[in-house]
Amino acid sequence: MSNADLGLALLAAVRAQRFELSADALQGYGPVGEHPSIDLAVAAFRPGGAPPLFANVLFSREHPQGLLADIGDEAGSVRNIRYVADVRNAAGDSLAWLPGADWNTIDFPPLAGTGPYRFVAPYPASLLKLMVLVAVARLVDQGRSSWTAPLAHDWRLRPVGDWAFDMMVVSCNEATSALVSLLHAKGAVAGDEIHLLFAALGLTTLRFENTRPDGGWRNADGAGVGQIQMSAWDALRLLWLIDPEAPPAPWLPAAAPALLGASRAHVLHCLRSQRLHHVLSSCSLLGVPGWVEGIPAEVEFAHKTGNTENYASDAGIARGPGRHYLVALTSSLGSRYAPDAGCVTTWRLPALGAAIDALMADLPAR
Repeated sequence: MSNADLGLALLAAVRAQRFELSADALQGYGPVGEHPSIDLAVAAFRPGGAPPLFANVLFSREHPQGLLADIGDEAGSVRNIRYVADVRNAAGDSLAWLPGADWNTIDFPPLAGTGPYRFVAPYPASLLKLMVLVAVARLVDQGRSSWTAPLAHDWRLRPVGDWAFDMMVVSCNEATSALVSLLHAKGAVAGDEIHLLFAALGLTTLRFENTRPDGGWRNADGAGVGQIQMSAWDALRLLWLIDPEAPPAPWLPAAAPALLGASRAHVLHCLRSQRLHHVLSSCSLLGVPGWVEGIPAEVEFAHKTGNTENYASDAGIARGPGRHYLVALTSSLGSRYAPDAGCVTTWRLPALGAAIDALMADLPAR
């Protein structure tokens, strides 16, 4: 199998879910009609020295049959996509995803890339906490903080590592604010240290704009939608640099220093302890009427999810019998498409997760 073959298989897997038929609460639970935006990236690591396989596919109302990202053998930046940033209107609504929104009248700011195909990058929701975790871990490796250092926020005093654990495992927003305030206090934001790091790694769609020294990072704080961005491909490549069993990143020089040092152990502990399996995996929802299996429970999925009314995302490292892969997804398929109050998105996303895992389990060794 080649990278192109994997891309074609991912295009087929997404098309098979018929996401355009997803029931939309904002349209009286009728089908959404326009194809939702889905940015999906997968990388498979095979045994025996076989080269990794990777592909990125993107769907939207402008590309309902999907696009295969043009990525070179070095797994560098996508070459045929012009990413534009998500936006909000004056009322704070996520403008692009309102029923009847006319994208031809919306001024989408440029995000990254100069390719011929435009893609409106959905807000990553709480997947953004992966960027926060990595930035804090870098402080720890540099001796500017430690996982055991006390950190106060909103009258609570807890170790940095505990805040990080809660941010990732139960997606605690208070914990995120505490760690964002730490990044500001240590100068990692004001000096644009985070963006310089991502730029040096070639991860040009990872943006963390307009957060505040008091820890504000959401819409009401002037950040959130339109200011914080992650494409699936760059989220996946960030995970590639975290995964201790992944091969060296081919898009970086062979002598490039590791992204993380000793701090990586706590980062992996946080990802592996995830309790919110409700997007590409679904074991947290077992017993909900109409349950659909996602990435199977027997596969260790060390990951982070995100969801709001308009968005659902998931990215992580999957290890199971006969497979080791990375998967990252951002989408405009938030809780307005959920079939039950216990769900955060349509069952079509865990079904896609199951299809991806089945594909990974059946990959040839060469």
